[in-house]
Amino acid sequence: MKRFIQHGRISTYEHVLSVTRFSFYLNRRLHLGASDSELVRGAFLHDFYLYDWHISDSHERLHGFHHPSVALKNAMRLYTLSPVEQNIIQSHMWPLTLFSLPKCRAAVIVCLADKICSTYETLVRSNPFPC
Repeated sequence: MKRFIQHGRISTYEHVLSVTRFSFYLNRRLHLGASDSELVRGAFLHDFYLYDWHISDSHERLHGFHHPSVALKNAMRLYTLSPVEQNIIQSHMWPLTLFSLPKCRAAVIVCLADKICSTYETLVRSNPFPC
């Protein structure tokens, strides 16, 4: 994940760390009540797709629509995931992935944190989201 660029000059690894930190912060600061361990694992693995989506001949077309499923498949191959962690990974691109709805608090938190961190990284292009 450190080898692949996510947004601007931010690596996928830096991005998932930012999303994980911000999700944890939101959950604790706003007393949202999601499980910290499931939230952190799901947030860290939400972009575990392991390819460079910027390369035009990449094996994945329409990256935004397909990478949650690829990330979930990769994560499930290596780890035992709870249903909450699976939902976090599968639904983090909602509403782009219209039928992959966040079904729990942790998934909603990560989906929101991902949008905020991605927007910041795309606009600022030099630093991960400052959590």
